Amino acid sequence: MVGTVRKDGFRQLGPALPEYKIDWGLRSYLQRVYGLMGCGLGVTGAVAALASTSGLFLALVGTPLFWVILFAPLVLVFLLSFRIERMSIGAAHLAFWSYAALVGLSLGGLFLIYTGVSLATTFFAAAAMFLGLSLYGYMGRSLEGLGPALFAGLIAIVLASVVNVFLGSSGLDIAISAVGIVVFSGLAAWDTQRIKAIYDVGIDCDLEAKSAILGALTLYLDFLNLFLMLLRFMGRRHD
Repeated sequence: MVGTVRKDGFRQLGPALPEYKIDWGLRSYLQRVYGLMGCGLGVTGAVAALASTSGLFLALVGTPLFWVILFAPLVLVFLLSFRIERMSIGAAHLAFWSYAALVGLSLGGLFLIYTGVSLATTFFAAAAMFLGLSLYGYMGRSLEGLGPALFAGLIAIVLASVVNVFLGSSGLDIAISAVGIVVFSGLAAWDTQRIKAIYDVGIDCDLEAKSAILGALTLYLDFLNLFLMLLRFMGRRHD
């Protein structure tokens, strides 16, 4: 009977299976990145629900503090993106969790606009899409050539969104959402591949911890924006 003899002397039936090596360092690093991302989304969702049910969101709307809440996350994103190497790990964590909480406050209105069922349905749809795209980015072919196109699409979305603030066009809003789903789907795969490549280059422990925070923030933004774009199509509003 066809088979191979194993190292322990026993015969193994059928062809020998290939041996796969697991990079435990990379696995631990990605677990940290996705763990931070998931916890950040959990904080955002919990704060948004609390702000909505407690009436805090409505109390803040129209006040100067509400504008601070809207723009403070942008400051924290730029701080983490361009100054994280000079920050301590504790300060980087504080900035990340503060960002997640402030975004939650700003999104409290979603619970007042959309039904809980549609929010949950859209969340799981976005999660399934993100997981598949992220796995493709991790295991698929190189997506390096998509970077410039995705960045151009992101800039176009931002500019069109600013213009639509003044136009208030529902058609343009739908177009922005459709393009946004495509762009942030691509970014989910591309950023996953880029985060893996950063680890493969080799970094020290301190920089690795900061890189994990920055990677978690990047994937957090990809998922959150994908969720918000899908919500415009799938979300069911309160009667």
